[in-house]
Amino acid sequence: MSQTLPGTAKPPVPTNYAQDAFSGFLVFLIALPLCLGISIASGCPAVAGVFTAIVGSLICALISNSELTIKGPAAGLIAIVLGAVTEFKDMGLSDLEAYRMMLAVGVAAGVIQILFGVLKIGILGEFFPLSAVHGLLASIGVIIFTKQFHVALGVMDVQGGPFRQIAQIPNSIRNMNPEIALVGIVSLLILFGMPLIKNPIIKRIPAQLVVIVVAIAMGLWFHIAETHEYRFAGNNYLLNDKYLVSVPDNLFKAITTPDFSALQKWVAWKWVIMFALIGSLESLISAKAVDLLDPYKRKTNMDRDLLAVGVANTTVAMIGGLPMISEIVRSKANIDNGARTRLSGVCHGLCLLVFVSLAPGLIHEIPKTALAAMLVYTGMRLASWKEFAHMQHIGTEQLIVFVSTLLGVLATDLLIGIAIGIVVKLMIHLYRGVPFNSLFHAKHEIEYRPDGATVIHVDRSAVFSNWISLRKKIVHHGITLGQPVVVDLSKARLVDHTVMDKIYALQSDIAAQGLSLTICGLDSHVHLSSHDLSARRLPKQ
Repeated sequence: MSQTLPGTAKPPVPTNYAQDAFSGFLVFLIALPLCLGISIASGCPAVAGVFTAIVGSLICALISNSELTIKGPAAGLIAIVLGAVTEFKDMGLSDLEAYRMMLAVGVAAGVIQILFGVLKIGILGEFFPLSAVHGLLASIGVIIFTKQFHVALGVMDVQGGPFRQIAQIPNSIRNMNPEIALVGIVSLLILFGMPLIKNPIIKRIPAQLVVIVVAIAMGLWFHIAETHEYRFAGNNYLLNDKYLVSVPDNLFKAITTPDFSALQKWVAWKWVIMFALIGSLESLISAKAVDLLDPYKRKTNMDRDLLAVGVANTTVAMIGGLPMISEIVRSKANIDNGARTRLSGVCHGLCLLVFVSLAPGLIHEIPKTALAAMLVYTGMRLASWKEFAHMQHIGTEQLIVFVSTLLGVLATDLLIGIAIGIVVKLMIHLYRGVPFNSLFHAKHEIEYRPDGATVIHVDRSAVFSNWISLRKKIVHHGITLGQPVVVDLSKARLVDHTVMDKIYALQSDIAAQGLSLTICGLDSHVHLSSHDLSARRLPKQ
């Protein structure tokens, strides 16, 4: 059996600048609370994330060819930023000193991302096994949830790692500030409830905007800004403006410069590596996902996009901003609202700039617990039980790698956690008979047929760790030389899920350019699960 997708012409992109501007405005309404919440959750000033979105929207629009991707701070990087800030504070530094050292780490990581783009190694994003990536994202979801759940209840001082944070949940429920917790609970009800409403008009209203409006109204009703005590169920509780978002009256006063003495400390370089590798990986994954959603089938140059993100990250860290990635939730909202070009992203950044400059007092009325509720919601979606079920559906080995990565991150850190997931995946491949010498290089033979097609006969294995070498051959013959390509997998003992997923995605990309990639030789392989893209292996002889 073979499969070839026919080439499809890209639909023309109609110009509608008004629609782009309108979409940018709607994305701004979603982005503002998320930027503020991510900043606070990262242990940084609230305005830091706004800086990131503004700079990212302007610089990346000039450098990247990605039309619909929104750049900005992401929940997936909270664990890294907060980890860096916390580790610097543990050295006896003040909040400001730790923040400035984190900015120096951000500058160094941005420079590394620039080098990634210049040296055209964006393809490294193709290396990581999908189950490990999903495990990484799920672990970040757990970290966000366990940290922000306490804040959503009005308990601000819970310290420690993810397992300690989980253990403290019952204590936070007992000690919650009822009025503050009510704001958080109502916010969560809105976030979970609005997607269930089928009315098309209501569905166009961003749930985050409704949360902010309702939370501000509740904050005013409870007089949170005024220091006072109230009594509930026989206990006294204190309210004051520490429960509200704090932003400077003048945006320029918030500009903070890095302390480059941080780079003299070895510990800083651990965080530089995490920022550069994990930030780049998340950004590449998100950019690819947005390309699949683009109604005009445009493809992002990943190296160019990584260069843009690196330049923007270096720039924004120089003025006090958080690291950024291509952000999929805001990008999807951008597409759903009818955006056609990168002008929508620029407009979203300009709206943020104008609002934060002219209305800092209104931002100060936002209860932190509402922002924490948004992040709790995000964390629960990243670590949803559906992710576990999805991994199990693809194959038990995928679930093992997924859980290994998740637990590895929670027990150690992001970098070690994903390394654990990769090692577990390699061990499973060796157990299943993949020769060690084919783990990192796809053994193959090239056949040139009289009809002009190039046949790549893959031998021994096609797995995540040798996918890059196989992909290079396919791209060289199929795109660079424009030849019809046939990939014959009949002699591959194992074709893992990552390769199954990526090779059919590459087939779609090649077909979209009017070219041909045929995949054959899988008829004799045994599916390792009922999933269409599950791993396949040859039966033992």
